[in-house]
Amino acid sequence: MAKLGNLASRVLVAAVAAPILIFVFYLDNPVYTWLLAIAATFIALHEFFAMTLPDRTDRTVSLTIGMIAVVVFYWWDQALLFSETQNAAFSALGPTVTLVVTVVPITLYYLFRVGDMSTVAQRMAYSIAGVVYVGLLLTFLALIKRDFGPAGGDVIVFVLTVTWLSDTGAYFGGRFFGKRKLYPTVSPGKTRAGAVGGLLFAVAAAAGLKLGLGALHGPHSLMYQLTWVDILALAIPGGILGQMGDLVESMFKRSTGVKDSGTLLPGHGGILDRVDAVLFMGPYVYLYLMIRGAL
Repeated sequence: MAKLGNLASRVLVAAVAAPILIFVFYLDNPVYTWLLAIAATFIALHEFFAMTLPDRTDRTVSLTIGMIAVVVFYWWDQALLFSETQNAAFSALGPTVTLVVTVVPITLYYLFRVGDMSTVAQRMAYSIAGVVYVGLLLTFLALIKRDFGPAGGDVIVFVLTVTWLSDTGAYFGGRFFGKRKLYPTVSPGKTRAGAVGGLLFAVAAAAGLKLGLGALHGPHSLMYQLTWVDILALAIPGGILGQMGDLVESMFKRSTGVKDSGTLLPGHGGILDRVDAVLFMGPYVYLYLMIRGAL
């Protein structure tokens, strides 16, 4: 694998992973998607805390609290399935409980294990930020599968395909046309041409998925029913948010002196390197489609 170029390694990993992911996303039971998401969340959180928290105990406690928080975030509404009464007020408490489960235990942990007083506030902030930034945002992929029913698989494939092809467009745009840097303070390698290429690929991917998945699943499918205005409203802001998500992770890595969040995926780095754009686009697509449905 070491002899393969970066691009070849990426293609090989994608070729192996894509069929497995698609199979899981289209299973009727959303729990399988959640299991995949929770595994990715565990690894991504571990990578984030490895970058930001030098103390092993801090990392372990933060990771444990983070995993509890993401389980609560996903499963709180599911508790209603085991209740005879569908309590809307109980359901609405989910985000509040998740926030309390995240913030209170972490702050109390650092209160009673201060360590270096000059860094305790920074360590506490990193712990809370990691749970919210990585754990809760990545859980939206599982929420998409859970809350959109039969269309959930299509929506997840939409999110992942648009973000990953946007990354490909940015790579080729920057490689062949990139001259002016986009944001050298945060990511010296990214160019304005790459950003434009990424956005164009995002729109093209979204349009292709509407046509392809719409034709595959028929006129009753969500992708078929989405208008072209919807596609642009999903692809353009989503593509921009995805690139910002990439820059945010680059900011974390650059500030901590890390090149890649991990080495799990040859040519891709770590799991966090692969989902950084998804962290921002996934929640956006979820909220857009939820609000669209409500209206």
